Amino acid sequence: MRYVYSAIAAILMSLAVSSSGFSADAKPHRVAIQVNANDPAVMNLALNNATNIMEDYKAKGETVEIQIVTYGPGLNMLRDDTSPVKDRLKQIRDASFPSKIAYAACNNTKQGMEKREGKTITIVPEAELVPSGAVTLIELQEKGWSYLKP
Repeated sequence: MRYVYSAIAAILMSLAVSSSGFSADAKPHRVAIQVNANDPAVMNLALNNATNIMEDYKAKGETVEIQIVTYGPGLNMLRDDTSPVKDRLKQIRDASFPSKIAYAACNNTKQGMEKREGKTITIVPEAELVPSGAVTLIELQEKGWSYLKP
């Protein structure tokens, strides 16, 4: 009798998981968003896109991984001294659960800016440096990530 109850419990748990949208067979949702312009409108559009994507999947009971990759003039989005969206970066990251958002800052661009400006550039604490923003985008797409450029 104990076996029957265990089997019934296992079937019910399986049905509950698959109906919630968090089944083991669900394809992972992952998107890389490129920002390569020093334009607050583009930066805000990228953050709006990320927020809308997370909210849409949350409403479906699903999660998404988002990586906003900045390089060239777009690095200003993640510079501590120039970011016009610094407050939003933290706010969106803090509210992203159960989805995940990451911000990638191109180290090639950072080093070039430091050389031109003659000073050390600090990246916002929410971001991480990657060797190359362009290569990061290529590698994410090769791993099956979707690509979005606002």
